[in-house]
Amino acid sequence: MESGGASPYPSIPASRISTPSNLSPDAPRRTKICVYCGAHPGSKPEHLQAARALAEAMAANNICLVYGGGTVGIMGEIARTLVSLSGPDSVHGIIPEALIRYERGNSSVDEKGPPGLPDEQTWGRTTVVKDMHTRKAMMAQEVLAGGPGSGFIALSGGYGTVEELFETATWNQLGIHSRGVCILNINGFYDGILAWIRKSVEEGFIHGGNANILVEAKTAEGAIKALREYKVSEQVMKLSWGSQ
Repeated sequence: MESGGASPYPSIPASRISTPSNLSPDAPRRTKICVYCGAHPGSKPEHLQAARALAEAMAANNICLVYGGGTVGIMGEIARTLVSLSGPDSVHGIIPEALIRYERGNSSVDEKGPPGLPDEQTWGRTTVVKDMHTRKAMMAQEVLAGGPGSGFIALSGGYGTVEELFETATWNQLGIHSRGVCILNINGFYDGILAWIRKSVEEGFIHGGNANILVEAKTAEGAIKALREYKVSEQVMKLSWGSQ
């Protein structure tokens, strides 16, 4: 953790926080980006194009992907693209058991691996967990353990994507973590949320400096740059978690 106090996340053994197998324990920590995105492709091709572009930018910068483990929609597109460019060690999907039938689609199964797990050579490594809370905690912990420039990016998605985006932003505001949180705003998809943030500042529900907890980017390269240059708001809460 980069903030004071004990971690508020559930205790997860270090062995379950993935490390690329081709790196030694003493190697520099690779940047890890958790991408929140939809398990559907959307009705416009720009959404899948943005997923591919982000994967290409991550590969060019030697960045690992942590994501929700799906093989369909935008989730599947970014995972498959990055694996094709950087290999299976570059992707770690974390999925609750209950969502496998909904977020795995008709992905091929590795007959040598555990039943129901997608082919690692296509989709990267997969961890199946018991519930949504554990999934989100593991994704967050991987990012916190990553190297400089690690953080969170939201591509287009529905309720689940937005819920994860706002929870991560809230953790930042509460001082639970200090990693960047970026909206990759494709064709104005998130304009409504950005307008709500501005309105909340105007009407006194968000302190002015905290309006920048969520930063906006219009391109994949811009999103990676935004995380690399992210500055924590001086108005976030300086709380000590785990001492109460």
